[in-house]
Amino acid sequence: MPNEPTEQSHRVTLTGDGPILVQGPVEVVLDDGSAVCSDRFIVALCVCRRSRTYPWCDTSHRARKKRRPA
Repeated sequence: MPNEPTEQSHRVTLTGDGPILVQGPVEVVLDDGSAVCSDRFIVALCVCRRSRTYPWCDTSHRARKKRRPA
């Protein structure tokens, strides 16, 4: 069944305003074709691109002010 996890599957968690959480180990291929690896149990991937340790999240997104509806 397509929505059933397999032994090789990894859990990815979307966190709204924060990073994407991925159960590791994980290899991330960047825009330039280079790859970075982590063997941690869970990793946080930056989606705002403000992280100094991109592609890993360093919580830089927390400093971003949220827009108020007009």
